[in-house]
Amino acid sequence: MAPMGIRLSPLGVGVFLLIGFGVIYHLYAGVISSRLAAFRQKRNVDLRDLLAVSVEAAVLGGREVKKIRDENGLKEKSKGKTKEGASELLTMGDLQSHRKMYNLIKNSFPEVTVNSEEHDNMVDKEATWSRDIPADILDKIAGGKEVSPDSVTVWIDPLDATQEYTENLVQYVTTMVCVAVDGKPVVGVIHQPFTGFTAWAVVGQGSNMYPRSSYSISPPSVIVSRSHSGKVKSYIHDAFGNSTTITEAGGAGYKVLALVEMPVQEKASMDQADVYVHITFIKKWDICAGAALLKAMGGHMTTLKGEDIDYSGDPLNKGGLVASVGVDHKAVLERLPTWDPEKH
Repeated sequence: MAPMGIRLSPLGVGVFLLIGFGVIYHLYAGVISSRLAAFRQKRNVDLRDLLAVSVEAAVLGGREVKKIRDENGLKEKSKGKTKEGASELLTMGDLQSHRKMYNLIKNSFPEVTVNSEEHDNMVDKEATWSRDIPADILDKIAGGKEVSPDSVTVWIDPLDATQEYTENLVQYVTTMVCVAVDGKPVVGVIHQPFTGFTAWAVVGQGSNMYPRSSYSISPPSVIVSRSHSGKVKSYIHDAFGNSTTITEAGGAGYKVLALVEMPVQEKASMDQADVYVHITFIKKWDICAGAALLKAMGGHMTTLKGEDIDYSGDPLNKGGLVASVGVDHKAVLERLPTWDPEKH
């Protein structure tokens, strides 16, 4: 007599498996969920790493700027005109520097927002940070200060003072990177391609720059734009008197460096000023790095009304600009006449 086999009902098997899956899910749902959440969570970024990659990007972009100027391969063209009627120029120096700087930072930290003055569709996947941290940064800046990538906005100016660049006034030219966290400037880098000097700072941690030993506001020496000045001279004379020394210079980065103590080898080619004033519209990639640099030294960069500038969102700062370090910033603001850049 053949042995009796056990016949399993397909419905019973299905119910058994369903119950088994339910038990396993109940036991391990929390573990699975936490693992998935950890996988999806964006990795925090270290401010010291962001400073190091910003320095590397600014230097790399600066090499392109210098190379194209030395070869006289500018191929300049106009991007349009400013509100005041000044031409906004684009050269191969701007474009090549942008490609190097933007791709280096974006490839190294893909989850952060990166805004550049220039726009280009060329993707260079090979451009990545060397992960080298210069000795002077290691000496002054502690690692482990991490921020969420969602809070970070990086502002790149691949070539500041393009007008002067086309005129071969290369002392004014800089490449700049700024890291803003929740709209506040935290990391600033200003590189001078034609001298090789790089100024850097992390707010609250340190800088390779210092304020000068003395400043004056009675009257101050004021540095202003030579190509986007508007009616700034009469504005400054109204504020501080007709004996006020006014220096015209190119590039917002250069004008910030004119406020601080420069190394001996750089001083001969630099102007010096007590206050930097700008009364027309200006873009945030022009000023964010300088704002971080000054803030790290106890200085200030505000609108003409003394308001902090939000370095996120809209790239246009419409409130004018006052920058200082080593002087009473509030006292400077109190001397300024009422001015609305949007109406002038």
